[in-house]
Amino acid sequence: MIPHHYRSVFTVLLLVLFCGVATTAFAQSGSDDDDAKLRPLEPDFKLINIPTTMPLPLHGGNFELTHRFAGNWRGRDFSDLAADLFGIDEGATMNFGYRFGLFKHTEVAASRTNFDRTIQLQGKYDAFHQDQGKLVGFSAVVSVEGTNNFSQQFAPVLGASISRTFGNVVAAYVDPFWVHNSAAATGVTRDTGFIGVGARVRILTGTFVVAEVSPRVGGYAPGDALYAFGIEKRVGGHVFQLNWGNSTAGSTYAQIGRGGNPDGLFLGFNLERKFY
Repeated sequence: MIPHHYRSVFTVLLLVLFCGVATTAFAQSGSDDDDAKLRPLEPDFKLINIPTTMPLPLHGGNFELTHRFAGNWRGRDFSDLAADLFGIDEGATMNFGYRFGLFKHTEVAASRTNFDRTIQLQGKYDAFHQDQGKLVGFSAVVSVEGTNNFSQQFAPVLGASISRTFGNVVAAYVDPFWVHNSAAATGVTRDTGFIGVGARVRILTGTFVVAEVSPRVGGYAPGDALYAFGIEKRVGGHVFQLNWGNSTAGSTYAQIGRGGNPDGLFLGFNLERKFY
């Protein structure tokens, strides 16, 4: 059971989701905006770990699978890495999830990672996009996660993704987030504020290089700011990304807030499949 003082969190999440739906119903009536249209610089709902403003169309779906292999690339020569199949032999932290377009501009998502058996539930409201005559795109995010199959160490989250594209080459993101109870494993109630900053650069049609970093701006901040970089390819409804970062976690917002390993560099991948 979820402790009583977290029930109010769910009330807030539901109210925010309801407000997003109501706003959409009134503000978007008669609008010809299309959430399903191709956005050449925004192929995925995440950059690497942080969210993007890419919308999910009504009743559309998206399956997500991530691996972060446990073999550390730092302090090892090439022959040692190759013998360990570049860290793959040492196991992986995996996360799988699914998101669904519940209402126009409003999606819900659920995911589970084997890192502390964490389950994350979230809602995202895509308020507006740059191609609607705005200076930036903006999406609001609400989330709550819990370890041990959503039974303890609950961490509610409020955040946003703000995007700006430059020509047909670069999409840049600034994602401010607040995470409550980010230090739950220590037995002390602490919060963490972080700002994810990243970009996607198109180098060929459907091929991109990506990079992000999420420095903490207040509260509980162990380790180093989580960062990652990689290369990705979009093929139809699939997006495959090969990446490297300083954490084997980072698939939930509280994990991003807790940062990465100062002496770590780990191989990973993201795989996405759209159903619309």
